[in-house]
Amino acid sequence: MSEPEAIAVDPDTYAVAGAYWPDDWQSETTSIGSSIYRGLIENGRRYQALRNKEYLIPADEAQFEAYEAGHLCALILESSYDNPFFRAPVKSPKNILDIGTGKGTWAIDVADMFPEATVRGVDLFPPPVTWVPPNCVLEVDDVQQEWTWHEPFDLIHMRIMIGSFEEAEWTRLYKQCYDNLKPGGWIEQLEVSPMIQTDDGSLPPDNILNDWGPNMLACGERAGRSVDTFDTMTNKIQKAGFTNIHQKLYKWPIGPWPRDKELKEAGMVNHQHWSSGLEGWCMWLLTRYGSPSPWSQEEVQVYVARLRNELLNPRFHIWHRGRRVWAQKPYDDSPTPTNKTTTPRGQW
Repeated sequence: MSEPEAIAVDPDTYAVAGAYWPDDWQSETTSIGSSIYRGLIENGRRYQALRNKEYLIPADEAQFEAYEAGHLCALILESSYDNPFFRAPVKSPKNILDIGTGKGTWAIDVADMFPEATVRGVDLFPPPVTWVPPNCVLEVDDVQQEWTWHEPFDLIHMRIMIGSFEEAEWTRLYKQCYDNLKPGGWIEQLEVSPMIQTDDGSLPPDNILNDWGPNMLACGERAGRSVDTFDTMTNKIQKAGFTNIHQKLYKWPIGPWPRDKELKEAGMVNHQHWSSGLEGWCMWLLTRYGSPSPWSQEEVQVYVARLRNELLNPRFHIWHRGRRVWAQKPYDDSPTPTNKTTTPRGQW
């Protein structure tokens, strides 16, 4: 696999030492009665109440804001395509499933794009939406249980499911996907890495941002909810029986420092993704599996505040990795495996 191309820095946004990103660019990207809906409140965050197991990511307004920013960032990085929602070559789909639909935005957008298809979005918490297209169905369900949908799917989509399942649960989920796709149907998954990186060494080695990724990976391992989905999903998809496997690799910049217009816009939105998502991504993990002992809510909030403050520093030309994988259920029982990787311009 070739090394990623470095992202060129925009010199006009390279502020003097001690300066921080101005507020105007942040404002452009800000915020785009049952027991299940109320959820479980813990450490000031609301979590789903459907599964018997606890789920490490909250289901509340702050986290939905992070979902929206992540959705928009993914679209920006695919904006040169007529279809920015998925890369699988599905031309006239009839049935599409979006697992972990969150607020349902991807499912709604895809339903608008393919009005002849039925698009189902499923999650453990009711999406906070008041209107969906007539061909879009948002459902509350647990995909770890037996699936009850009757029609096989042309496409099953997942995005940013990091830390959602234990190892055996991932294996079960990919088998469920395989079994419920029609022959020749496609699975597609987009994930990002928690590791923050730079091309030019602009982030000092002792900066707290370097602690984030290793901290989350270690907590995930202790919790039995590995957050290395970015690195492991391709092999798991292949082991489930999928073939014709393709990958697309990205850099997701954090902040508006890139020179390239598309990457600059993605960086602006991704900063909001991180700023609004940080506490939700780590609160459950750190208050249960933090090192050397579980952290208090207040310790997590101080940690997140320090991280957010460092994310504002324009001297740090930081990014994290993204990977999109799409693979096909074979038409017969004796496929020839393939694995193709694409590294687009300015991306990893």
